[in-house]
Amino acid sequence: MKKLTLLIGGLVAIGLFVLFSSLYTVNQGQSALRIRLGAPVEVITTPGLKFKAPFIDNVVVFDARLLLLEPPPEQVILGDQKRIEAQVYSRFRVVDPLKFYQSLHSITEAKAQLALSVSTAMRREFGQINLPTLLSPRRQEVIQRVHEDVSAKFAPLGLDVVEVRLHRADLPLETSQAIYDRMKSERQREAKELRAEGYQWAQEIESKADRDRTIMLSEAQRQAQITRGEGDAEANRILSQAQEGDPKFYGFYRSLQSYGKALADSGPVLLLSPDAEFLKALKAGPPASDAKAETRTDGK
Repeated sequence: MKKLTLLIGGLVAIGLFVLFSSLYTVNQGQSALRIRLGAPVEVITTPGLKFKAPFIDNVVVFDARLLLLEPPPEQVILGDQKRIEAQVYSRFRVVDPLKFYQSLHSITEAKAQLALSVSTAMRREFGQINLPTLLSPRRQEVIQRVHEDVSAKFAPLGLDVVEVRLHRADLPLETSQAIYDRMKSERQREAKELRAEGYQWAQEIESKADRDRTIMLSEAQRQAQITRGEGDAEANRILSQAQEGDPKFYGFYRSLQSYGKALADSGPVLLLSPDAEFLKALKAGPPASDAKAETRTDGK
């Protein structure tokens, strides 16, 4: 009885093992290829639970979604012998699992060959253009030719290369540093030229200001001399009129002006004789005018 139980248990275990070995699942976004003894038998593209012959069938599952290939940057020589570091990325999918398995076998091998093909096509196309063309809108035409070349090569292998894009294109570090140094020297040269021009403009402005200042001062001095002469002439005219009106009083006034200047320039003590001409006006006072003298005579 015990042996029978063990036998039944073993048969059940074997049956379960065989059952699970004959079942497999294809998920959404996957495709599968059933291989029997090394020969492809069936391509499965619909998701769900599938059956296979245990022990003799093998199932290879492929991702049917878009896959990304982004190799590292590499140096490329352009048609004008300039070097750049370019990085191109690609998107592809497996559209024919049978052809893909027969030609490339695995995604890893597909990525390796695709990266090599993209690099070769990119080097060939970039070698025919110069740097200004790569920096212009014509860059899209060049990348499109790379895409068409790679797509045509991998289409018979069951691989659809959906797009090829230029991720970045930079100058090498040493070239960028040299360009930066050259730009820095050019900016420094322009700065020196601007400073020199500014100094020249400053000298011109200062010279013009000095010239204008000299002209203005000369004009002001000329005008001042004219005005001073006119004032002196007017003063002389007034003095002449005053002298004509009362000559003796005018003489006395001029004498007082002379006294003021003489006494202002002398020391604290001035020695004069009593009969000095200088003291007559101070002793006698102002001379009488002619009209007063006649009135005084008539009164006597």
